[in-house]
Amino acid sequence: MNKLRNVIVLLLLLPATTAITSVSAEDWRTVRPDVIYSHKAGLALTYDVVRPTRNPNGAAVLFMVSGGWVSIWAPPETIVRPEQRNLNLFEKIVERGYTLFLVRHGSSPWFKVPEAVADVRLAIRHIRRHAAEYQIDPERIGVCGGSAGGHLALALGTMGDDGDPDAAVDLEKTSSRVQAVVAWFPPTDLRVYVNHETLSKSFPALVFPDDQAPDVSPLLSVSRRTPPTLLVHGDKDELVPLFHSEKFHEAMQKASAKCELIIMKGAAHGFSGEQGQQAEKALVDWFDTHLPAKATLQTSP
Repeated sequence: MNKLRNVIVLLLLLPATTAITSVSAEDWRTVRPDVIYSHKAGLALTYDVVRPTRNPNGAAVLFMVSGGWVSIWAPPETIVRPEQRNLNLFEKIVERGYTLFLVRHGSSPWFKVPEAVADVRLAIRHIRRHAAEYQIDPERIGVCGGSAGGHLALALGTMGDDGDPDAAVDLEKTSSRVQAVVAWFPPTDLRVYVNHETLSKSFPALVFPDDQAPDVSPLLSVSRRTPPTLLVHGDKDELVPLFHSEKFHEAMQKASAKCELIIMKGAAHGFSGEQGQQAEKALVDWFDTHLPAKATLQTSP
């Protein structure tokens, strides 16, 4: 039980360090915190926008702020970058020129997994609707996350739609599709976890009707239209065993969709040291490959 709590805390600490205040235009990035993309139960659903001020590439990366389907908020803090310190993951993403969106959803235990999936789908619709304002290409959007955040990233990748022009909610008329996905140690089939006697006590987001589990299991929604997806998983992960990523990788191959699986030898639920650096580099490199800038049409003088 203590191990499970430690894993949740570890996953939540990383997003907590990234809600940062706006800085001068001479600095390396600007931040717009707490953009409201929707409301429910009298609460605001928000994301932060971190934009590079040097060499923006016009693409966006969404990070799912979620550990155990708990999505925390923290007071804005400034990221300090002394020359001798290694960049963290979010700094690496922004340094490559991506506009970073830190997306939060309604948290467990008040809200369950199906509601979290619905929230992040609304978030990407809102981001795409405001693409011109954020100076991003609405057709070059990637999404990433770890554990529950990885599950939500895969949900966006496999369950995206083009929007419903007849939807009652205006935002739902906008596409929820993404163009690239990176998921670290994600649960891909929630049918094995929903209402589980032991896990439900530690992860109350998993307590919901059994018949809803297939609709929030990315493994079951893989298709040829699923965007290029990178999975990174430890072979000693006991919380979310490796078979989740292996089965997803196999399903993507059968669907003729691009997918790669990096297996971290000896790693449990999380990466550190050299493996952590490897996972971060693989993530940013994946987006560089699959969110390329559009070629400029050359005309004769």
